[in-house]
Amino acid sequence: MHKLNFWCRVPEGGTRRVFRQAKAGLMAVLAGVVFGEAAEVKGTARAVEAPDPVKALVAQLALDKYQATIKALTQFGDRREGTERNRAAVDWIEAQLRSYGYATERIKYDYFPTDPRRPSGPVVRPGVAEGGGKIRGQRTRLGVNTDPLKQPDEKLRALNKPGSVPGAREEVFCTKVGTTHPEEMYIIAAHLDGIGWGEAANDDGSGTALVMEIARILGAPGVQSERTIRFCLWNNEETGLQGARAYVDQRATGQGREVPAGSGKYPEPRWLGMIQHDMLLFDHGMPRPDGTMSPEQRPEADVNVEFQSTAKMADGAMKLAWFFQAANEKYATDYPVTVGPHMTNTDSTPFMDLVPAISLRENERGMHIGAGWDPQWHQPTDVYAAYSEKDFLLGLNAAQTTLSAIALLAGVSVE
Repeated sequence: MHKLNFWCRVPEGGTRRVFRQAKAGLMAVLAGVVFGEAAEVKGTARAVEAPDPVKALVAQLALDKYQATIKALTQFGDRREGTERNRAAVDWIEAQLRSYGYATERIKYDYFPTDPRRPSGPVVRPGVAEGGGKIRGQRTRLGVNTDPLKQPDEKLRALNKPGSVPGAREEVFCTKVGTTHPEEMYIIAAHLDGIGWGEAANDDGSGTALVMEIARILGAPGVQSERTIRFCLWNNEETGLQGARAYVDQRATGQGREVPAGSGKYPEPRWLGMIQHDMLLFDHGMPRPDGTMSPEQRPEADVNVEFQSTAKMADGAMKLAWFFQAANEKYATDYPVTVGPHMTNTDSTPFMDLVPAISLRENERGMHIGAGWDPQWHQPTDVYAAYSEKDFLLGLNAAQTTLSAIALLAGVSVE
């Protein structure tokens, strides 16, 4: 059985004491969900009366700011890897992270389309969806749009025209160093590149903006974290997860090493959990028999939190997923979480055998998105204007879920 440590030790006094009470209540809920135990939360009246710093942090996530960050990302078109617009997007993201008060770093690697491609998930068997599970109900045709003429916006078509050039690649990350346990770390991530001749607003502007907004809030003066939190914006997801794989290949073996010895500095803290965000805006339900979709976000829309049941760290990943569900139940405002065991084809895959890893999505990657539940996926219609306020609100609820869960897991406090 793989062990997953949920660290949230908070010193006595002030908002830190209140934080401990909030964390204890959610841990009790989690125990009841995961282990089937009756969860009794003591001191309820006292906890209700006292201000909850996690709730206060979550309240700083604003729909208009989340939308504005997605909109800003679309100025770079589809941000396809190996292009000047992709490099400009990396530079812009880095500048934003620095404006939040972070020092930034870059992962550098090479990518050539002729490189051997490693699996992006479990082996697909006949009759089984990507990642596992069975596709049910109506399906629509899938594929990546490669025809520029399907993009009616001439300006966007021109922006996306330059093709990918093989060779050097870069991606950016920043780190909030833990005050008590800098040697232990949670990774919060999304991918910045897209394809399909659109703006990659949902895939994966929605996830990139989420990571950036959480970084902004946790980077504010007076916000501390007992454990380290790293914010990563991967490149080359659409070509086979090469950016995330480069990070794992270059840094996995350095986990937990103090460099130099006695300095209290850990270039690569030990990984406690990896949380990926990939497509968060569109849950309009199953396609109709004629292939059309409902124009509205369905009332029962949810945030899908997936782990992979075949991963070596599946036990810990399952517990992490249920922790996120409990955090959503307590702190998200509009949409619930559904937990599923079929995580696949996203940047958490290279991590899943090394650390508990989960992915947040609008729908299950294999059984739903793989059956055509999102008609904008890899299409020229994946543009900012295609999404309604309710669509963006689903992404905001994913942000609320991750921010609250990470605040509890990493021991975030506000002075």
